Amino acid sequence: MQSYEQVLETVEIALAKGEYHYCIEFLLPIIESFPLSSKEGVNLRTILITALCGINKKEDAKRFCKELLKSYDNKTRENAKYLMEVIDSPDIKKPKDWNVEFESDPSLNKNSLHSLRKKRKIVEEKKFINVTNTPTGETKPFQKGFSLIILIILLLLIPLLSGCVKVENSLDLRELDSITNNLVIESKYIKKFPWQLKFEEKIKDIFPDAEIIQKESSFSLKNKNLNLEDTKKVLRIISNTAGEFEGGLTNIQIHTTQKNFIFFKKFFYKVDLDLNSVQDIDNLELIFKIIPPNKATLTGKKNSNLEITKNQIIWELHPGQVNSLEFSFWSWNKLLIGISVILIIISLAYSLRFYRFKLGTNLPQLPSK
Repeated sequence: MQSYEQVLETVEIALAKGEYHYCIEFLLPIIESFPLSSKEGVNLRTILITALCGINKKEDAKRFCKELLKSYDNKTRENAKYLMEVIDSPDIKKPKDWNVEFESDPSLNKNSLHSLRKKRKIVEEKKFINVTNTPTGETKPFQKGFSLIILIILLLLIPLLSGCVKVENSLDLRELDSITNNLVIESKYIKKFPWQLKFEEKIKDIFPDAEIIQKESSFSLKNKNLNLEDTKKVLRIISNTAGEFEGGLTNIQIHTTQKNFIFFKKFFYKVDLDLNSVQDIDNLELIFKIIPPNKATLTGKKNSNLEITKNQIIWELHPGQVNSLEFSFWSWNKLLIGISVILIIISLAYSLRFYRFKLGTNLPQLPSK
């Protein structure tokens, strides 16, 4: 005798395929093996009633419904009453084109149903996702604990991100006799490191006459009207002071040469910045900007960390190594140009006076004695 699971699988496949005759013929001989008092017997009799209604055998269906009405289970009796009402409901004539008719094939045998079961098992084995129709319940909002955990994580991330520091030094060479150096230190996430605060205080003591702007998240130092030697000195002091707070030495060397032409001068600059001791600070961004009078040309090896625009060099410095830069630019010889212009003006004025005297005034002259 087949088990309940095997019987249920067989009749469900037949019922789904519309094979009501086979479903009835399969269940009638074995229906008494499953007593009405059991859940299995109730389920199989309900399927049998459905198959009987499918082939319009309402009297046989009523007989099995009456058996269900005698059940001790209230739910089973209620379902049986509902089935009886459906069976006793009058037939309504409908046009044939309203329904799709299924013709059952009585020649369907067990072998064909077994093949259907095998195909169904193959399809089910290929499924990787549970597609059952079991409800998952209503969507619930996040609990208070979840919000608290997210808040704590964000608070922990803020101090970590506060270490991002940008140091930018701009050297303005447009006026070679009046050079401006501007140092800006900016904390990207408001909070400053202790070494920043110490550095700012010492710089204020070293350069009391410089323009200093100190804010909650930034620090600015501007030195104006410097000659070339003073500029080298200022940059050397700044680099050495920064190195003291890193526990090492930083050094900057600027070498300059020039070639004089009649109306032009060509300047050659070589900058070496030793940052070997600056390697323990995470997320430190170092940028050195140079603004020459005219467009600069690189004379040394090309660096991937350089960007040259029309009149600006943006040099991204790499901590933990020696950074080198060589460039050149042209500049007017203002003194010689000024002297030449003055000489030209004097020559023009003298020429005009000479030719004017030579042409005369064309006025009538007094008779000579």
